[in-house]
Amino acid sequence: MAPCPETPNCVSSQSTDKVHAIAPLLYSSSTSEAVADLKKIVLQMKRTKIVDEKDHYLAVEFTSAIWRFVDDVEFSFDNASQTIHVRSASRMGKSDFGVNRKRIEMIRSAWNTREK
Repeated sequence: MAPCPETPNCVSSQSTDKVHAIAPLLYSSSTSEAVADLKKIVLQMKRTKIVDEKDHYLAVEFTSAIWRFVDDVEFSFDNASQTIHVRSASRMGKSDFGVNRKRIEMIRSAWNTREK
């Protein structure tokens, strides 16, 4: 996944700086089961569209309710470490008022409480 820009409107589990870093998701099932579980979570969220899906990758667009801003969210599944790397970034502007970080933490909460 691409690194976050210098602006604070992006978070990534592959970033190491305090502004952009966020923890990845972990899984213990097969990768295909993890992808299916994550798709269920994401598709239950409002204004969500899956735009790309491969065996170990999922790309999703989230559109804001009022201004229709689009945020791009990526999930990369590392089967060897059973880690899902995440990146969530606004397409426009400099500040997102923490929306991308909050979104990933909402997904993490749903991920950690899903039925296994």
